[in-house]
Amino acid sequence: MAGRYAGALFELALEEKATDTVRQELDKFDALIAESPDLNRLVRSPVFGADEQLKALSAILAKAGVSGLTANFLRVITTNRRLFAVRDMIRAYRALVAKNKGEVVAKVTVAEPLNDQNKEALKGALKSVTGGKDIDMDVTIDPAIIGGLIVKVGSRMVDTSLRTKLNSIKIAMKEAR
Repeated sequence: MAGRYAGALFELALEEKATDTVRQELDKFDALIAESPDLNRLVRSPVFGADEQLKALSAILAKAGVSGLTANFLRVITTNRRLFAVRDMIRAYRALVAKNKGEVVAKVTVAEPLNDQNKEALKGALKSVTGGKDIDMDVTIDPAIIGGLIVKVGSRMVDTSLRTKLNSIKIAMKEAR
């Protein structure tokens, strides 16, 4: 379902030559959801009716400066009772934009937010691994990995998280008994 909605939005954005604008606004909305537990609850909870969600969403979008095609899209999915899947739709839209531009999507999981210098260094390293293709990083923050990072590019995955290393040590110690 998320792919169909993202595909429809992508087609409309292509027609209006606004794929980057829509992506930036969707990223802004996604960041708002990630930062606000209340907004996340509003988006995901079936307790709220479509009218309540739409009213709250309209106020949030106006305050965040999200308008035009992106705001209309978010209102449509709210009316259709699909707001709970908006983050999946945003990820699918990002992938469509990246594919259209010839970029490679890298899913990166970190314990703490990356600063700009670390993001650029990681992009540079990933660019060399992918043969010079531009990299679109989808960064997720998960404190449970303790430290390090997990990177997925296509079918390849590199897990340098402390959680994985500690689990490996734990298993090795159990086997040594």
